[in-house]
Amino acid sequence: MADVIIIGAGLAGLVAAAEAAERGRKVLLLDQEGEQSLGGQAFWSLGGLFMVDTPEQRRMGIRDSHALALSDWMGSAQFDRPEDENPRKVAEAYLEFAAGEMRPWLAERGFRWFPVVGWAERGGDMAHTHGNSVPRFHLTWGTGPGVVAPFERLVRRAVEEGKITFGFRHRVTQLIVENGVAKGVNGEILAADGAERGCSTNRDVVGDFEHRAEAVIVTSGGIGGDHDMVRRYWPEDRLGKAPKRMVAGVPDYVDGQMQRVAEGAGAAIINGDRMWHYTEGLANWDPIWPNHGIRILPGPSSMWFDALGERMEAPYLPGFDSLGTLKRILSTGHEHSWFILTQKIIEKEFALSGSEQNPDLTSGKWQEVLKARIMGKGAPAPVEAFKRKGEDFVVAESLPELVRGMNALTPETPVAFEKILAQIEARDAQIENPFSKDAQVTAIRGARQYRGDRLIRTAKPHRILDPANGPLIAVRLNILTRKSLGGLHTDPTGQVLRPDWRAFEGLFAAGEVAGFGGGGYHGYNALEGTFLGGCIFSGRAAGRSV
Repeated sequence: MADVIIIGAGLAGLVAAAEAAERGRKVLLLDQEGEQSLGGQAFWSLGGLFMVDTPEQRRMGIRDSHALALSDWMGSAQFDRPEDENPRKVAEAYLEFAAGEMRPWLAERGFRWFPVVGWAERGGDMAHTHGNSVPRFHLTWGTGPGVVAPFERLVRRAVEEGKITFGFRHRVTQLIVENGVAKGVNGEILAADGAERGCSTNRDVVGDFEHRAEAVIVTSGGIGGDHDMVRRYWPEDRLGKAPKRMVAGVPDYVDGQMQRVAEGAGAAIINGDRMWHYTEGLANWDPIWPNHGIRILPGPSSMWFDALGERMEAPYLPGFDSLGTLKRILSTGHEHSWFILTQKIIEKEFALSGSEQNPDLTSGKWQEVLKARIMGKGAPAPVEAFKRKGEDFVVAESLPELVRGMNALTPETPVAFEKILAQIEARDAQIENPFSKDAQVTAIRGARQYRGDRLIRTAKPHRILDPANGPLIAVRLNILTRKSLGGLHTDPTGQVLRPDWRAFEGLFAAGEVAGFGGGGYHGYNALEGTFLGGCIFSGRAAGRSV
């Protein structure tokens, strides 16, 4: 009999298992997928971590502090509900961790970081509201696999020592609860499936199981793979009508089923209407999972137009305010938007989210990064592949040709050439004006004041319609599902709570299923790097608690 059962072998589950085993607990680690999917969604990530006042920041001339990070977080979270008490406590504890023990603790386990710190979610509104005041996105060498590997090593060593046992293809369907205390789990054993990581697997039941333990930790992830569930939780009052079509930023096994199982057993779910989806989604020309979407991580220079051909106003600029931009796009009654840019912009500013889309960074080798991003011609190879093969891309030598291509992609919502031309010409006229009134031109110049952006992320300001900067490129952008910001209500130790806030004895939760801690430690907005960071932090807390 195990002391602890962990449901979900993603990043939070691996961290919890390693921490519990280190403290002498015998752990049974269950997952409905096969061993090839160990690490879950984190494997596919870019590997960014939100950390504060690090050597990487200081070397880049960034002056950060716990106080500034706390101000940014609370301005972004906008906690306003009684049930935000625990999420706020977890957020405060995470910030203490991120500004203190986090970096040395991870470095001790083998983490290393790319020296240029990224500046995500810049906000662009008021100083006391959403956004990062300084760059804090620390990209792990090796991207997502590099985040997973140190904890996978710890877990596999514990397996060899008999402290942890794997139970792959075990789908938990019920929590065993006796006298109000979680005592174990039962469920179905699924047939073996050799599908590659991330691909859909069979749901053929070949047996059943029951396991008991002193404690159960749920680390099963979010709901982003079930678009019907996303739409049920969608906050129409805040974001507008839920999209009919979205591309999937996560595999289809990210289905929220354990959240429903826990709720059915008496656990509380809070902040289910808080979620994090991206507006720069592309249909993957080489999909791994159904309806596979990839996010563009844009620099600040692409011109952004809504479906009706109106240029998006500040702060709805590339990289500034994800949820605000989502609401702005949906306000048109349509679900897509457009980037218009040049070859010079795509070469310097386009990155694609995901470990598989960044083979140079995933390799962890400097020579590969230099070859792909500094010495090579054109954009990085994965970006160029999307430009050539992606269904959302239009490439043209002239603006009339570009607009015709855009309208061929979306004939139901054509844009007017004259309107697009007038807006681009007005923007281009501001490029050589040192006193520009164009908010985006000012933002581009501001970005280039940061050494990291000037080096690898922001193109030198130039006129879009100058043929020397071409060809012209238009990209149709789709809504891409990604993260649940709410989930199982926990206290800061990971203890799951009931609807009346009493402890659900024996039951713990961590990672996305718990809103990355507390039932939603982000509040309404994420500052990026806080998803992996939240999985690590909440998984560590739960593993230590049990």
